[in-house]
Amino acid sequence: MEIDEVSAEIVNAAIRLHKRLGPGLLESVYEVVLAGVLIRAGLKVERQRAIDIEFDGLHFPGAFRADLVVQDCLVVEIKSVETLQPVHGKQLLTYLRLLQQPVGLLLNFGGATMKEGIRRVVNDYRPSNPSAPPRLRVKHEKGEQDV
Repeated sequence: MEIDEVSAEIVNAAIRLHKRLGPGLLESVYEVVLAGVLIRAGLKVERQRAIDIEFDGLHFPGAFRADLVVQDCLVVEIKSVETLQPVHGKQLLTYLRLLQQPVGLLLNFGGATMKEGIRRVVNDYRPSNPSAPPRLRVKHEKGEQDV
């Protein structure tokens, strides 16, 4: 499956899930149910994938955990808050950089509808060229600031 197909499958499942369960549950509930729906659809899903960090010659195993990694190509960060904040996009972007993944989805199940709670985050970091500075951007809706 192409990354756009995986992304579409996740978004459709998240919308169905939000319509059935509604807002206000714990993030862990949305995570486990979404993972189950995606697995049932035939996708490979890892829950709470450990993310290691190396800094200044030190190695920190499992310093972070990504909510879901789907098909080994798309990181999903799940929130259940009233409004997404810029820090949420930064968190996902950091996970993408550390996992060297190109795309992630930030899904907020806390709103009245899922429409305003979906953000696609793109990592433009190119690890194959370490001498070039990383260019990072978050794709966002009109009027929002870069994170």
